[in-house]
Amino acid sequence: MVRLDGPGGSNIPEGGYDPTFFDRLATVEDQHFWFRARNRLILDLCRRSARNLESGCRILEVGCGTGNVLRYLERAYIQGTVIGMDLWREGLRYARQRTRCSLVQGDMRSPPFREPFHVVGMFDVLEHIADDKRALQDLHAMLLPGGTLLLTVPAHQSLWSYFDESAKHCRRYSMAELRDTLNQAGYQVETMTEFMACTFPLVWLTRRLAGLRNRDRDPAKARKLTDDEFRIIPVVNTLLGWIMGLEARYVSRGHSLPFGTSILAVARRH
Repeated sequence: MVRLDGPGGSNIPEGGYDPTFFDRLATVEDQHFWFRARNRLILDLCRRSARNLESGCRILEVGCGTGNVLRYLERAYIQGTVIGMDLWREGLRYARQRTRCSLVQGDMRSPPFREPFHVVGMFDVLEHIADDKRALQDLHAMLLPGGTLLLTVPAHQSLWSYFDESAKHCRRYSMAELRDTLNQAGYQVETMTEFMACTFPLVWLTRRLAGLRNRDRDPAKARKLTDDEFRIIPVVNTLLGWIMGLEARYVSRGHSLPFGTSILAVARRH
């Protein structure tokens, strides 16, 4: 373990992520419709789960990055202790500006915590890990019996594109694949649904068209195309933000969507 305020993190192994993305993410997360909609959904779900937890509960976000979601966990679990952990110091420096909770630079393969957690969240991180079943087992060991895992991942391998390659994804998931992996790792799935439904046709079309501009799969071009997806286009961003806000409220009330570009899962340790 290396705390954010501690010495350098040379002993932290390299993960499947490019830490240079943190600078770009930190500039757009507060405004971009995708992050705002996901955060709203996560906040609503966490507030519901918080009703069943007593004062002093322990919550961990693994792969907290810039603290974009972590600050919403703080708002949801006001009666507990929230901790953020990430491999990369580059992201934690932004998280320190956004949150007041404890931040730890560490690896879930050798977690630095002595006490288990009531809730563990991992949001759009699992797809970066080659051995996802092992990762879920590592999280399982950090949970109290009956503890809750909150998880989001990208959906549909058919949407695989330059974006996934540039982001160093290992896979995109189907509902059946994610459920099976969770079950094998020792979880009971309570809720699972696709979301970001309104973006599905837009993502499919734009990535197909943009991919034609990078048929040679040049990493530099892929990074440029990926950066372009984070641009804030005011009218489009406002419209999609409004639509996806409605979708987030619908899903947070326990409803499921038939398709989407992401999957949300709520699972419990047996």
